[in-house]
Amino acid sequence: MRIAISIGLLALLLAVGTYAYEGLTVDAPAPTYAVIVFTIGAVLLAAVGVGLIGLLFYSSRRGYDEPPHIER
Repeated sequence: MRIAISIGLLALLLAVGTYAYEGLTVDAPAPTYAVIVFTIGAVLLAAVGVGLIGLLFYSSRRGYDEPPHIER
């Protein structure tokens, strides 16, 4: 069963890799608006990632990740 899954995943990886390679070898340049939109998206993605990691460290250092203490 594992071999069949592995072969299927490798075939999918090969198909995606072939599709990406053919897409990258086309000589058509990307329009300016596409480069601008892609850059804005990458910057926003990085900002969200940095913000979430910052919240992770903040909650860990403030003790919000600790289990509640029940006093009896």
